[in-house]
Amino acid sequence: MIEVRDLRKSYGEFEAVRGVSFDAGPGGVVGILGPNGAGKTTILRILAGYHGPTSGTARVAGIDAAEDSRELKRRVGYLPENAPLYPELTAEEHLAFAAEARGLRGPAKARAIREAAERAGAAEARAIPAERLSKGWRQRVGLALALLGDPPVLVLDEPTAGLDPNQIRQTRQLIRDLGRDRTVLLSTHILGEAEALCSEILVLFRGALAGKGSPREISEGLASRDRLEAVIKAPGAPEVEAALARLAGAGLEGPPSPEGVGAWRVRLGFPAGAADPAESVSDWAASEGFKLLELKKERLSMEEAFARLTGEEGE
Repeated sequence: MIEVRDLRKSYGEFEAVRGVSFDAGPGGVVGILGPNGAGKTTILRILAGYHGPTSGTARVAGIDAAEDSRELKRRVGYLPENAPLYPELTAEEHLAFAAEARGLRGPAKARAIREAAERAGAAEARAIPAERLSKGWRQRVGLALALLGDPPVLVLDEPTAGLDPNQIRQTRQLIRDLGRDRTVLLSTHILGEAEALCSEILVLFRGALAGKGSPREISEGLASRDRLEAVIKAPGAPEVEAALARLAGAGLEGPPSPEGVGAWRVRLGFPAGAADPAESVSDWAASEGFKLLELKKERLSMEEAFARLTGEEGE
């Protein structure tokens, strides 16, 4: 249903999307995963008919995005990030306006509005102006607009943003159900979200496709190392560095930094899956005659994780 080949999009001299190619068909949910600024939203806007590509091709439900954006919009349900709504219109009025724009009239229009609102969990908000809705309810109304008319392709930009835990669970289940018989493409910058929803993940970094695979394959690629941060009481930084050479599997990430009188803060990297790095550090400190004052596991930021996955840590 979605065929993308060597897609590029530039804004002046800035190239937001750099030669991306992929396919997405019915029977599963495909996720575009990447840090903020990776180009995810730009690709979704092209596929929904709101931006034209600079070069390359994007075909959705048989329609070329560069040639017929109006017909493309008829076949794609699009949820933009943060669901932009007219503040004075109710959810019912938004849905009615969108239904008429899609050519729905009479009983078909009423039925489409009712079904979209119910499936998105937005029925309770139908009579409330958008300016009085919380972010979570606005997101539900935006999802109802995407579902209106039962389009064969859904393009969802951060679909659970702003929802509470119950709403997230319900929305995820709805997306899984929708993916059984249509093409669903969504973006997220949260690995856990992609793991929970997607059968395939495309990793985007700095506008280029850095990798793709199953959630498990991508998760393993991003979690290439465990990192621990420790505060150690020791005579000096040279002694700490010399002793670390005897800590099997550990890599010192930057020089020890002073942490009060006679204490040093160190950051240590271990290969993913190493046997209990925290216990290894504790045993090592005791064997070296150091006092371990603090020990915690650090999580990689999204930027660090994607830099590691793409081999761009040194930049």
